[in-house]
Amino acid sequence: MEAAIAERLRALGAVVAPAAGAGFEEQWRAVRFGHGLFDQDWDVYGIDQYYTGNRALYHDDRTAFYDNLVAHYYSDHELPYGQDFHRDWLFTPFRAGSKDHGELDGLVEEDEVREVVAGTELDFICIFSSYGYPDHYFVCLTDPQPGNPTVYSTDHEQFFSEIESEGPLEEFLKRYMTRAEFREVVITYLDAKVAKS
Repeated sequence: MEAAIAERLRALGAVVAPAAGAGFEEQWRAVRFGHGLFDQDWDVYGIDQYYTGNRALYHDDRTAFYDNLVAHYYSDHELPYGQDFHRDWLFTPFRAGSKDHGELDGLVEEDEVREVVAGTELDFICIFSSYGYPDHYFVCLTDPQPGNPTVYSTDHEQFFSEIESEGPLEEFLKRYMTRAEFREVVITYLDAKVAKS
């Protein structure tokens, strides 16, 4: 994976183990997040409830309130706050003998997937999942640009029968907020809301 991708992953809070000479699968599996990721269009899910439960701290020590809020949202849980989650599982529905082989039979043909996906073999790794739509993001392991592969999205409702290109991974990762960006979004939202009440 390109250095800019590893740098962005670190900025988002990942631990990225060096894997010189390894392929994308091994490099991605060496990435670790201890928290979910929030995209730039995030709708501040749960912030009102968090404020209600911690109102006294907000009024006594705003810095501590926001430190605690960010620590809560950026912790290792899967509470549904609209975040995406790092994943690293393989999906190989067109590889004979794989555990997934035939899983898409009757739902989608390999030729239909090839109309959207670039790659010699259609072996995928899920890189993120979410509670939203679409809820799965994949990379083809034989992408012609292995250092910055294209990200594809699909949803469990139309799993791989509807698949869209989300662009190169480096650009895709820019949709997520760093902790500092997240904090600013929450401060802007909550301080304005409290000022009106």
